[in-house]
Amino acid sequence: MRPDRRRALGLIGGGLAAGALARGAWATSLALPALELTASRLTQGGWARGLARHGVSVDLDGAPVPTDPSGAFLIAFDRDAPPEARLHARAANGWETTLPLAIAPRAWQIERIDAPRRPPSLPSADYLRIRKAELAQIGAARAKVTGATGWNQPMIRPAPGRVSGRFGAQRIYRGEPGAYHSGLDLAAAAGTPIHCPADGVVILAAAAPFTLEGKLLMIDHGMGLTSAFLHCSAHRVALGDTVRQGQVVAEVGMTGRATGPHLHWGLRWHEARLDPLLFLPQEA
Repeated sequence: MRPDRRRALGLIGGGLAAGALARGAWATSLALPALELTASRLTQGGWARGLARHGVSVDLDGAPVPTDPSGAFLIAFDRDAPPEARLHARAANGWETTLPLAIAPRAWQIERIDAPRRPPSLPSADYLRIRKAELAQIGAARAKVTGATGWNQPMIRPAPGRVSGRFGAQRIYRGEPGAYHSGLDLAAAAGTPIHCPADGVVILAAAAPFTLEGKLLMIDHGMGLTSAFLHCSAHRVALGDTVRQGQVVAEVGMTGRATGPHLHWGLRWHEARLDPLLFLPQEA
């Protein structure tokens, strides 16, 4: 279809909006006639909320993006996301447009160690069996669709305390990278209440401590966005409970693989690991 006809149909965006999106800072009301990003952090580990006009479907880099009945949607970007993503909109009559999104890189906290990386000790058959079952529970939890709507809320901090571990931090051992830190650590005393950062549904509440995560609690916020709270000493909610923002859902502990009491809060959008700090307006 000719570009002039697409403009006449109101389905193509201008360069001004695309340029504003490229800066990677907070952005609001960035409108295209058929597609609008209402708020965004366009950076590695970040996110964007948007609105599609009725009858318009959306995909991100070829993967379908669900919308709610009003056309609202969420997209997000992994810690190692490439520098450009493509948001594509298609109208019911077949007309379409694509908006390139510039994803700003991050300066991660990198520690370079002048020593070889120690190879992990070989796990026992019992550990592998137990861990396989734990990972299956986590995978099944993330696959649940609950209809929760907390994804569209500005989040609140789930616990007080010093930030003792930042998302994306990583050690490099003589050029060999170790695994990066996949969440936000908040140092707090054992028993400190953990508050729900946004509305959701409990999709996993480990009855017994997992080998690494301890008493793991997972909450679905909808649209593929999930919170995981690791190392809890106790849960205040149960599997299937509907929870509200600010509600106490657990207590800080040091169960699982932890050297001291703290909350590890992880956020994911489908398989993309996200920076929880970018979801907190007061700390963004």
